[in-house]
Amino acid sequence: MKIKIVGDSASNLFSLDGVTYECAPLHILTDKKEYVDTAELDVSTMVKEMSEYKGKSSTACPGVGDYLAAFEGYDIVYVVTIISTLSGSYNAAVTAAQQYMEENPGKKVFVIDSYTAGGEQKLHLEKLRDLVLEGKDFDTVCKEITEYKDNGTSLVFSLESMINLANNGRVPMVVAKIAGMVGLRMVGIISEEGQIHPTDKARGPKKALEVIYAKMKEEGYKGGKLRIDHCFNEETAQKLKNLALADYPESDVQIAPTGALCSFYAEKGGLMIGFEK
Repeated sequence: MKIKIVGDSASNLFSLDGVTYECAPLHILTDKKEYVDTAELDVSTMVKEMSEYKGKSSTACPGVGDYLAAFEGYDIVYVVTIISTLSGSYNAAVTAAQQYMEENPGKKVFVIDSYTAGGEQKLHLEKLRDLVLEGKDFDTVCKEITEYKDNGTSLVFSLESMINLANNGRVPMVVAKIAGMVGLRMVGIISEEGQIHPTDKARGPKKALEVIYAKMKEEGYKGGKLRIDHCFNEETAQKLKNLALADYPESDVQIAPTGALCSFYAEKGGLMIGFEK
């Protein structure tokens, strides 16, 4: 029985030890260049070029064909995508799953709308890996990963700029411009309606760190797994890790850089923090 786990690059997870894994890339598009969100992309150069670029930009999800190619040859496939209200990745994966199962009777594909991105989506993929390695059957894996996704994790983000989010209609432009003018760092969550929802603001890195950690605790962090993805802000990510370990010395905390898609939206200085509740 050949089993595969597939994620998309909004998870910032390009490899997954212990299982067969593939990351389907999203794309960042400008009038001058297309950036494909893979492990090989120089994200630093992309962020610099995007900061200097004044034209229109957009993003594109993996296509149905990309997912079909990822599924080919496998008996069981589990897929975790970025939240469906922000991308077409989930719909493309569902369409591909239906086609793959119709053309290959007996094959099984389960597609999960993570309802998130970044570090929280990464936790869902890691949990899938653990369930597969435990040898659980398809139905059990589907049931347990759904319960974990719905009740076991959360995401808090911190942004120093929201211009790209505003340019792509994810937050009101007036909010982004006001935050930029007064030097505010926005802290927030993804709402139950699937929208990016700023909940708190802070001026200065020290205050921002306090607000972020307080928001994590408010959202249910009590020392579970913690995945801190950062856009060229490893210093703050490390300080946040130290705060968590001071309270919960046994916590599994990992820091990683954001890939292209998350770097595009989080922008330089941004954090995407996924954790178990």
